[in-house]
Amino acid sequence: MKKVRVEDAEGLTLCHDITEMRDGFKGAAFRRGHVITHDDISHMLDIGKQHVYIWEENAGEIHEEDAAKRLAAFMRTEGTHTDGPSEGKMQIFADISGMLRVNVPLLLHINHIPDITISTLPDHYPVKPGMRVASMRIVPLVTQEQNITEAERLANGKNIITLLPYRPLKAGIIITGAEIYSGRIKDMFEPVCRKKLAEYPGEITGVAVCDDDLSMIVASARKMLNDGADFLIFSGGMSVDPDDLTPTAIRELGCDVVSYGVPSQPGNMTLMAYSGSIPVIGVPGAAITMPVTVFDALLPQIYTGKKLTREDLLRLGDGGLCQQCRPCHFPNCTFGKY
Repeated sequence: MKKVRVEDAEGLTLCHDITEMRDGFKGAAFRRGHVITHDDISHMLDIGKQHVYIWEENAGEIHEEDAAKRLAAFMRTEGTHTDGPSEGKMQIFADISGMLRVNVPLLLHINHIPDITISTLPDHYPVKPGMRVASMRIVPLVTQEQNITEAERLANGKNIITLLPYRPLKAGIIITGAEIYSGRIKDMFEPVCRKKLAEYPGEITGVAVCDDDLSMIVASARKMLNDGADFLIFSGGMSVDPDDLTPTAIRELGCDVVSYGVPSQPGNMTLMAYSGSIPVIGVPGAAITMPVTVFDALLPQIYTGKKLTREDLLRLGDGGLCQQCRPCHFPNCTFGKY
């Protein structure tokens, strides 16, 4: 690039965007490729620009916008679209609802390359259409092309980000507890659960209220599975009290228990299991009284169809303590990232 005094730049072509900030506005006052006019000079001086850069062809260097386009080309994934370049940046936006997965080691490796900066939403982040999921640019106006080539080499055949779409599930809800079964108290879990599941595709195919009777609980769950449920949710009976039978019932179903208890609060006593490929979750009572629990953190992955592992659940410990903000900002918070 050639550095030129603004007063001497009339008739020359900008090789970079010039940003202006005024009255709450921040954006490009002049775009790359703009041919500078006499009237532009005063405007540029008013926003503090005494010099501009004019492109000089120089083998081995690449402009920020061209670099951003090439970074975006290997960053984009199915279910997303790119936007830009603007002010040297390319951005990636979600077109579908799903869970964002980030190859964190690969992202870190690429960000080690000089001049390259790629930022994303956190791994395991639930996204909706229109949300920005990644942004990329180089820091200077130009960089050595070999830096971009090296990033392309590292990313070749790999996904740095992946947007896993939610798949429709047929959910069955089993509510346990003698006090609810007898009508002594009103169940409060079903409306809470319906509201949470309404964020995902699929339907609730059945709700069963069971006494503290192991055979009744197991029979209700088996009926739901036989009727085509591909997601079972148990509520109640999740503590260590002798009358709390839900974990035993889940085992009686023949489920493989991934973990009973997770290092995260609220929702410490959550049980995650699978009946073959069918997710089965035992939800403790905190889901009724707290706006967000472990249940909310696990639902996005459950609805992508990807099996949760014990390692996934153990990773909830880092950031697993809800700050109980009022109002609740989940998922825009530290809770439930793993």
